[in-house]
Amino acid sequence: MNEKNIQFLADESCDFTVVRALRASGYDVASVAESFASASDLQVLKIAVEEKRLLITEDKDFGEWIFAHGEAMSGVLLIRFPANIRSDLGQAVSVLVATHGSDLVKSFTVLEPGRARIRKIL
Repeated sequence: MNEKNIQFLADESCDFTVVRALRASGYDVASVAESFASASDLQVLKIAVEEKRLLITEDKDFGEWIFAHGEAMSGVLLIRFPANIRSDLGQAVSVLVATHGSDLVKSFTVLEPGRARIRKIL
């Protein structure tokens, strides 16, 4: 799969720097804040699945929806960046997508400074 074909849905908790960085790199990024404001986590997850978008979030609750409740997903990228290095956030996500894009599909990925854990969900 060509990484540029991956479409994203940025949750309201997602720093908008990430949305701007991915859009600037040519990715299709829908934003919950722009199109689905105040949607519940479950609604956001269902929208991502219906639209075949990889969900980008900073909300750990999506892990519970997927692992504890068995909800379907197209892929989730959970960002865990502390406040003191958030200036690197947009670049870190862009590099992750450029280097591991197709691996993120149907995976639950946790991105932290300096590392990413990619767990395929079958």
